[in-house]
Amino acid sequence: MDLSPVLDGFGVVLEPTNLLYCLIGVVVGMLIGVLPGLGPAATIAILLPVTIGIEPVSSIIMLAGIFYGAQYGGTITSVLLRLPGEASSVVTVFDGHALARQGRAGTALGIAAIGSFIGGTVSIVALSLLAPLVAGFALDFGPPEYTALAMLGILLVSTVSSGHRLKALIAACTGLLLATVGRDGFTGAERFTFDNLSLADGLDFVPIAMGLFGLGEILYNLEERHRATQAPVTVANVWPSKADLRQSSGAIGRGSVLGFVLGILPGGGATLSSLAAYAWEKRRAKHPERFGKGAVEGVAAPESANNAAATSSFIPLLTLGIPANATMAVIFGALLIQGVSPGPQLVTQEPELFWGVVNSMYIGNILLLIMSIPLVGLFVKILRVRATVLAPITVLITLVGVYTVNNDVFDIVLVIVFGAVGYLMKKFGFDPGPLVLAFVLGSLLEDSLRRSLLMFDGNPTGFLTRPISGVLLATFVLVILVPPVRAAIRRRAASRKELV
Repeated sequence: MDLSPVLDGFGVVLEPTNLLYCLIGVVVGMLIGVLPGLGPAATIAILLPVTIGIEPVSSIIMLAGIFYGAQYGGTITSVLLRLPGEASSVVTVFDGHALARQGRAGTALGIAAIGSFIGGTVSIVALSLLAPLVAGFALDFGPPEYTALAMLGILLVSTVSSGHRLKALIAACTGLLLATVGRDGFTGAERFTFDNLSLADGLDFVPIAMGLFGLGEILYNLEERHRATQAPVTVANVWPSKADLRQSSGAIGRGSVLGFVLGILPGGGATLSSLAAYAWEKRRAKHPERFGKGAVEGVAAPESANNAAATSSFIPLLTLGIPANATMAVIFGALLIQGVSPGPQLVTQEPELFWGVVNSMYIGNILLLIMSIPLVGLFVKILRVRATVLAPITVLITLVGVYTVNNDVFDIVLVIVFGAVGYLMKKFGFDPGPLVLAFVLGSLLEDSLRRSLLMFDGNPTGFLTRPISGVLLATFVLVILVPPVRAAIRRRAASRKELV
């Protein structure tokens, strides 16, 4: 492996401007993690117009910092207030707040900060080693391979991610339908435009993301945040004891590896990784009854896993051009706005951007480790700001921001429409993530599928004649078959127990 691009990447990150944007990103990310409801996907979507006037490397460094910084911030409210700022911090509540009630809030926050730093660092090192290999492998990808990969990605998002699978599938199908709006790229025929010239070029990603994640989340959170916030517990010594470090070291290591692997999968991400890591530690523990009552492993494992997953999510985005989760889809949109096409060629054609973003995560994790504990008091005070004050300001920024992208009033209309759609989706238990990911992958899927069928003279069995697409399609079939087969086995086992 040629290390010169990697070293050049550190040179890019250590430029004062990029260091400043890295600092801004992680601070904003921590702040967003502390504020319940307004997650990194919504924040990045709202900030998309701001990135237009910033250099591509600086803007992506900042957005990446927001993403993994939010994982740190969500821990603070989970431990102190029993209020997870991020979905990925939900399981941290169980043992983190229990430790806080025992007067060990500092221990919980210290373990979380150390676990987050180690998990993120392990994932960054693995990302640095693995991403160029994946990019080299992806150079063999043609239309059939991208077709199979896009199909698998959409399916995994709908089945692997947490939540109701049928609702996730419905959201994904809606996203695929929205991706077909506009002129057909092959025939030039207009589809679902209803003779509206503003729809002739298709729907733009930015107003959809800003509507679903930005405006939709704000409307939903205004309705939900009527419960009173309990007084935070005091934070004493923030450095864990040697016994705590020894007890949590295995959980941190296992959580880091598991988070890295699950973060690469479409639909995996930080939330699923934290849940899986917590379940794994509880299952292998000699005394699982400790979990939920203040087990340090119950904080260390999920916090290591969610930060590792947040970092490894960049592998499929940067090397294949496939976003693994909703936040990656928004960052994908930011790259396209900057005129950067993520994919196999990014490592060789844009080495400064690729290695600059990857190496900025080393710096960002160090900054987060240094700041995570001293800023606890400030973030708890920010929680007391009323939502009725923050929400109107955020809505105004969202609407002004989306207008500045294309200077088109129709984009404001789209934001309002998709904001209402996003609110209703959250209200009825639909995750907007699969919709956005399917929308992003829809164009790739349609274009690759039609090119593939042209290559194979309309014969769909041609996909099976190519090794990579054949393996991906076989994996696609397995993902479909595993849930019903597993359910059938469970029903059979349950019926046998009843007979006995």
